Amino acid sequence: MTADISTPVAAAPVAAPIASSNPTGPITMSIDIGGSKLKALLQDPAGKPVSERQRVVTPAVPTPEAVLAGLEELRKLLPGFDRVSVGFPGVVKRGCTYLGFNLHPLWAMGFPLQAELEKRWKKPVRVGNDADVAGYGAIKGDGVELVLTLGTGFGAALFTNGHLVPGLELGHHPWRKKGMTYEDYLGQRGLDKFGKARWNDFLQAGIAQTEALFNWDHLYLGGGNTKKILFTPAKNVSIVSNETGLLGGVVLWRDQG
Repeated sequence: MTADISTPVAAAPVAAPIASSNPTGPITMSIDIGGSKLKALLQDPAGKPVSERQRVVTPAVPTPEAVLAGLEELRKLLPGFDRVSVGFPGVVKRGCTYLGFNLHPLWAMGFPLQAELEKRWKKPVRVGNDADVAGYGAIKGDGVELVLTLGTGFGAALFTNGHLVPGLELGHHPWRKKGMTYEDYLGQRGLDKFGKARWNDFLQAGIAQTEALFNWDHLYLGGGNTKKILFTPAKNVSIVSNETGLLGGVVLWRDQG
């Protein structure tokens, strides 16, 4: 996995030059919209990073306009791209956002994020669910593979032989107690409420539940809170780099034609 080479948030913004002096094919700007950070890097056609990862803080009131302003900061730090991939923390249909979890209610009304970025940046754009994009960067493409992202929220993406099963929104499915969901236990809220030890217990229970539900061959755990995992995963469970949320950006173009 690629090492975490993040530019510190407190550091003065410096444009990140493309590392490859003669890339062949389109350069993709891959963006991960998160509840706490907006992150981006550039990738060559093979998916190899050709810039440092850049990030800015997600606005305190993350309306579409405020988040777009943050994405504009990232665009200025990462010049020289030909197309854009965006991972969004919610349901995405035909480039529009619905149910923008951990952001702002205005995202839930079918905001045309893909069309808006294309209009502003004059580049082709594709937008997908953030866990789906992270999954593209993590999976091997063999059998049934499930990706769970542990961050501000709780994301999930299911793949069969490398192809996405669209529309999965496991994080907001009821689980355990009435009125509670997977995200209530395994997202940041659950970690803060129950503490690290009980959160780990719930995570192990969630892993067992998803294995019984999907009969996955391999499970990938990603997201910033994987560093809080205290147990040793089974052989068919892998902890992947937090950068997979960006590294799947190129595959988003390939899998969707």
